[in-house]
Amino acid sequence: MTTEKKLDMLRNMVGEDEIDQGILETYLELAAQKILNRMYPYKTEYDGLEVPDRYTMVQLNVCNYWLCKRGAEGQIQHIENGIHRNYGDADVPESMLKDVVPFCQAIR
Repeated sequence: MTTEKKLDMLRNMVGEDEIDQGILETYLELAAQKILNRMYPYKTEYDGLEVPDRYTMVQLNVCNYWLCKRGAEGQIQHIENGIHRNYGDADVPESMLKDVVPFCQAIR
């Protein structure tokens, strides 16, 4: 999927057309790094590697999660009008990355 298509989908998911394209591209790159870290746990550089198409929705969901949490990063507790929010971890929930399969190969 092209970057433009990803940006369009991300704008639709967040529901805001006015988000700066640079911000969205940054979030896409950060989400790509999260996925690549999971795919290649022992690699230190990802030059030339891209997120496989099968993980595009994972990438978009991680971006959406981060964009929706903006302004409440690391929030430990918030109670207002019967709504309770707790964030014990400011990182991506493990359940969002559970479908990403680590890549492995024989040691030579």
